[in-house]
Amino acid sequence: MRCSEPLIHITDIEAAINHWRERAPADAGAGLARELSALAQVYASMVYQRQHEIAEDDMPPEALFAWLEWYETTTDTPCIAICSTSQGDETCRGCGRTFGEVQNWLEFSPVQKRAVWRRITMESTALRFTRYKERAGG
Repeated sequence: MRCSEPLIHITDIEAAINHWRERAPADAGAGLARELSALAQVYASMVYQRQHEIAEDDMPPEALFAWLEWYETTTDTPCIAICSTSQGDETCRGCGRTFGEVQNWLEFSPVQKRAVWRRITMESTALRFTRYKERAGG
């Protein structure tokens, strides 16, 4: 498995902020929703410190809760039902996960799963990102 220390990438913080902005838009003169405010503070700190990732344990509890609420709205698995690890491939041609990631997926934490999602998205070599993009839902 490639996920040793759970890290949350800044792009996931951005996505969670956008989720909360849509879910709880601020009215004129109103303050931000507390979930949005908690995430915005983490994001601002990361930008200021030029960090691309933050450890799960370094997230303030309210920001982590807001991030996890966003996570629940995301697709859990990158699987597109074309698994080549069952045929002996070390990396699945369908989704891009390693054999170990496929086998242990249900045991991974949300942060570990998002780290895998980020890696396979950046690689963009799996069939889910090329030939079967429509099947994968995006």
